[in-house]
Amino acid sequence: MPKMRRKSDLPRKTCAACGLPFTWRKKWERDWENVRYCSDRCRRAKPAGGAPGGRAAPV
Repeated sequence: MPKMRRKSDLPRKTCAACGLPFTWRKKWERDWENVRYCSDRCRRAKPAGGAPGGRAAPV
């Protein structure tokens, strides 16, 4: 049986929609490179303008 890892040792990414950090999950194991959003809610609310962090560009 493999050793347990602490949550702080897992890879982290920043959500493209809300800008909050999230950590690796077992269900993302095969596709971690392509994961961009922390949840289904953020995936549905993709930023339309493509601004990082899901915020509108300053005017």
